Amino acid sequence: MFCLKNITCFLLLLFALTGCGDKEELYTDRKVEDLYNIAMDHFEAKSYTKAARSFAEVERQHPYSNWALKAQLMSAYCYYEAKKYDESVEAFNLFIQLHPGHPEVAYAYYMLGLCHYEQIPIIERDQKPAEDSLKAFQEVINRFPASVYAKDAKFKIDLIHDHLAGKEISVGRYYQSQGAHLAAINRFKEVVARYQTTSHVPEALHRLVECYLSLGLKAEAQAVAAVLGHNFPNSDWYKDSYALVKQHTAPVVAPSPAK
Repeated sequence: MFCLKNITCFLLLLFALTGCGDKEELYTDRKVEDLYNIAMDHFEAKSYTKAARSFAEVERQHPYSNWALKAQLMSAYCYYEAKKYDESVEAFNLFIQLHPGHPEVAYAYYMLGLCHYEQIPIIERDQKPAEDSLKAFQEVINRFPASVYAKDAKFKIDLIHDHLAGKEISVGRYYQSQGAHLAAINRFKEVVARYQTTSHVPEALHRLVECYLSLGLKAEAQAVAAVLGHNFPNSDWYKDSYALVKQHTAPVVAPSPAK
């Protein structure tokens, strides 16, 4: 028991000393160059959480130095690399609020978009990260169209739109399978109205044809099928819609009179 107690005390002392070392590295007053180099060492070692805290310490100890703003951005980026997206979003938002006219605000908005983008879930789940990502990327395009980030922001927006359209299609299919055709129609219309450039539009139009025919609305089904044929004449969805409309609108042949 005596030996076990001594070992326990030794381990506790060792952990305490290790903790003190980390705190000393971060919180002891140092020259700005030394703090920044410590942070860069952590960054290059891919110890991103330590790097984020160390860069934050540069800004805390030397808020008016030339290094402070870069350290602020580096801290936010390190949290992104560590996949600590909440911390990264908070840090980039703070930078935007404190320095709205800074040349790197476009970068901060772009990184906000990436933080949300990388949290976009499968289509069966809540799509708030997708909506938040869209807002940030749209800010890049609207406010900084000439920036180096605008092109990729536009590309990401197209991908997000396709993802969100897929979500609407999935929900619409579910309503349709349950016989809730009006609810399904609203979802498919949303795809056609909001996500016109996505790959899901032909299917949305075809599903509208199906729903209208299920409700006995043949004229509406024909009108949508015509739109589908005009815009996607070689699509399999149009072929299916054409066959459906033809089936439901074929003239009824009267039986021959009995002789």
